[in-house]
Amino acid sequence: MPHVPIDSGEPGIRGLFAFRPETAGPLNALAEVLLRGDNTLTRGERELIAAYVSGLNECRYCTASHAAFAAAQLPGGMDLVDRVRAGTAGTDISRKLQALLAIAAAVQRGGREVTADLVAAARAEGATDQEVHDTVLIAAAFCMFNRYVDGLATHAPDDPAVYATAAERVVTYGYGHPAPQQAGQAG
Repeated sequence: MPHVPIDSGEPGIRGLFAFRPETAGPLNALAEVLLRGDNTLTRGERELIAAYVSGLNECRYCTASHAAFAAAQLPGGMDLVDRVRAGTAGTDISRKLQALLAIAAAVQRGGREVTADLVAAARAEGATDQEVHDTVLIAAAFCMFNRYVDGLATHAPDDPAVYATAAERVVTYGYGHPAPQQAGQAG
């Protein structure tokens, strides 16, 4: 049972955004820039970082959501996402992405856990300053999002189809933009 009344019936962060739309705008804008904006990391790779950190934080809703969003945008699909989260993806992801995920895991433990050695390892694998920066910011933002969702005890559906449908919407329209209404549907 959520700690605040979520009358929209929406799960997770979507319900919280409906409860407090004035905070939804800036948070959606941050997610849009970090996960969908121009970047040398693909949208799928950035969603994978979000799913990975959410998994480390044990946030069911954000893990399931961003795993579905990553899977929809990565050639290896959900199998790859699951193997990355389990630490068994090996050579299925680049050494650069492996190094960036190590940075993301360090951020999840605490900001000061990101060491010069971790950054040097990522750079040695070809990571740019922007990629290191954005990895740290994605990881930090998802620690906040995860705590927001879990701290208010939001509902996380068990049905993977809910997350697959959300993935279609996010991949097509982005964050903060509802899917267009079908003809004859009420708003």
